[in-house]
Amino acid sequence: MIGGMLAVAAVTAGGLWKAAVKSQTPKKIPITLTPPMPFEDITFESGGGQVQGWFIPARPDVPKPWPLVIIAHGWGSNRSRVLRYAHPIWEAGYALFMYDVRSHGASDPVRAASAYLFRDDLLAALTYVSGRSEIDPEAIGVLGHSLGGLGTILAITEGIPVSAVVTDSMPSQFQVIVSSELRRRRLPLFPLAQLIPRIWFWRLGESLKTYQQNDAVMMLNERRRSMQLPFLMVHSKGDNFIPPSELEYFMSKADPPVEHLWVNSEGHSCSEEDPAFWDTVIPFLKMHVRSAPERAAHDETTINQDATDLHHSAG
Repeated sequence: MIGGMLAVAAVTAGGLWKAAVKSQTPKKIPITLTPPMPFEDITFESGGGQVQGWFIPARPDVPKPWPLVIIAHGWGSNRSRVLRYAHPIWEAGYALFMYDVRSHGASDPVRAASAYLFRDDLLAALTYVSGRSEIDPEAIGVLGHSLGGLGTILAITEGIPVSAVVTDSMPSQFQVIVSSELRRRRLPLFPLAQLIPRIWFWRLGESLKTYQQNDAVMMLNERRRSMQLPFLMVHSKGDNFIPPSELEYFMSKADPPVEHLWVNSEGHSCSEEDPAFWDTVIPFLKMHVRSAPERAAHDETTINQDATDLHHSAG
């Protein structure tokens, strides 16, 4: 009887381990599209692995150095699946940089993927683009979808040198990330939602307790107070994967408050289908991710306006 119980326990433990590894290993989706505008295939290093991406120069009429927007995809995705964002931003006068996070697309695999991977690869991407002579390092923005948005938040707490950040359909709470991934894999929430994260972090060599204590929203609050980073968060009311309550949670904790936008589109990867998305995102980028001549013109306008206000006040 004891032997039988041990055998059942071993099979159960093995199944649990297999489920944890499977849910921590994003399915590699091949690159099926390429940018409709001229682009350059690039490779850069992150964490000892090779990351594959595209550098898309700005329109020919945009003077150098160019402002640039990095587009970061989410879990189980790749750069070709976020090309839906590319053309409107490029038309607005920006160069673009897109890449496959490790264990995604054409980039090198890792043993255990996590939100930290999205953070680290974004930091490496920023190092790469900041070193390109065509790019104005003081005019770089980031648009992160889903876990690409959370990876951006984690990178901000490390002090990334960017001018503005846009997140789309971003998860804010760890338990939502767990439950969403288990549902995607058609795995039962109970008891896996309690057990599997412990295996994830054991494989990462990290502490689950420490991660949960370092709330991303609170860490971001501290960083934003010192860097005055313009921040826009977008979420679809029809998102059936990462629920809209995630943006509500973030808004309830954010200090100072964040600029946000609700859009009316169905699904997790289609916010841009609502015209309100581009009506808000493009002006936000134009306001905060400016080229050197635009910054100079803005500063001169501000100085002139201040002088006018002072004159009127004195009069």
